[in-house]
Amino acid sequence: MTNLIAIDLGNESGRVMQVSFDGQHIVAAEVYRFPNHPVTVNGALTWDVLRLWHEVQQGLTQAMRLPLDGIAVDSFGVDFGLLDGRGHLVANPVHMRDSRTEGMLDWVLERIPRQTLFERTGGIGFYIINTLYQLVAIQQQSPWQLDAARTLLTMPNLMNFWLTGERLSEFTHTTTTQCYNPLAGDWDWLTLETLGLPQAIFPPVVHPGREIGRYQQIPVYAVATHDTGSAVVAVPAETPHYAYISSGTWSLMGIETRQPLTSPAALAANLTSEGGAFGTFRPLKMVMGLWLVQQCRALWAGQGINIDYDSLLRQAADSAPFAAFIDPDDASFFSPGDMPARIRAFCQRSGQLSPDGVGAVLRCIFESLALKYRMVLEQIIAVSGQPVEVIHIVGGGSQNPLLCQMTANATGHPVLAGPVEATALGNGLVQLIARGELRDLAQARDVVRASFPPNRYKPQSTSAWDEAYGRFCQFVV
Repeated sequence: MTNLIAIDLGNESGRVMQVSFDGQHIVAAEVYRFPNHPVTVNGALTWDVLRLWHEVQQGLTQAMRLPLDGIAVDSFGVDFGLLDGRGHLVANPVHMRDSRTEGMLDWVLERIPRQTLFERTGGIGFYIINTLYQLVAIQQQSPWQLDAARTLLTMPNLMNFWLTGERLSEFTHTTTTQCYNPLAGDWDWLTLETLGLPQAIFPPVVHPGREIGRYQQIPVYAVATHDTGSAVVAVPAETPHYAYISSGTWSLMGIETRQPLTSPAALAANLTSEGGAFGTFRPLKMVMGLWLVQQCRALWAGQGINIDYDSLLRQAADSAPFAAFIDPDDASFFSPGDMPARIRAFCQRSGQLSPDGVGAVLRCIFESLALKYRMVLEQIIAVSGQPVEVIHIVGGGSQNPLLCQMTANATGHPVLAGPVEATALGNGLVQLIARGELRDLAQARDVVRASFPPNRYKPQSTSAWDEAYGRFCQFVV
């Protein structure tokens, strides 16, 4: 039995997971979980990163009661820490949902044409949370931080530095920064120079599947350190013609290719071609995802309303269908706050009846997500020219039978749901490939299918969903 540790830092919580492999089947079990709550410091929303590192160490201490064969970290994209010459943090890493990047995207595009930047960075989409716009914000608002910085490390690479002492940037996470040119195989030095950003802070880039150091004599591996990259490794695909939805706080919907998509059509659709493991790319779009539900549940919990997930799903299923729609990616839903009130306000602004009650609000969210998935899928197919035969939903959202069935209905494609712990499993699978215990990505997916047969959802009531899609498109810009 090979025992590996996958450290997974999510937007709401972090986990230390034990991934075990007996030569045929793989399993993942939670060893230690801890909250990941951003904190406000001097008006900035920041990651409590030293607390996260303490919790990671606590989890590793518990995990090391068994002999371990490897450790690897994965995390959300784009956020980062700046280190000085002694390896100390220059400042608290700021959270992607902080407002400091307002106006930064426009500032960059005044200096670099949109198509040019899109092509240079391998088809990375234009999201204000991207590392590039965060760096420009620091340059304009706190330039002393860049003056003091010697190394930029995105969040999993920062954890890897604290584990091993190595200052490296793993490929899949690096591509999310919009500072890297995957076609040239190096940082996008021309863009960095044009924007006046210091080039010396960007470390060497390594690809998934290699040992990068040791923690207490245990090998530490570079995996697909972007959590979606790890999740896609664990998609139990049998055909190359599949789409995936990595469903959690965000929904990331895309396909797998061998080259990034950088065409004008990809730009017009605002696709983002993030790097994947072992020579793959992941053209995808970000959809707001279950963040909407998480924020609603937090508010309702404060009001003393039962937030048991099964109860909420029953209330949503019992509510009237197609009563109102939202664009899940409307800017009003991005920040933490009173999400039910914002949903009602969106419906009022768009001339719809506002959803009344817990079940109606959730029904509105789930139906709108499923219909947005259809819109994104149609864009990806049109841009890539790659057919899609099936949709795989992995991650926490794969446990939501209502949303899975709605996704099949809305898209007209069969949905295969699971595994739930795709990110941790994908993390472990890359470690197994690095160790030589699995041959390649195809064999890794064979192991996932054998270990976690997916739940299947066939499309139903497609004519009603087609009519609803026509109405939904009126409310999406």
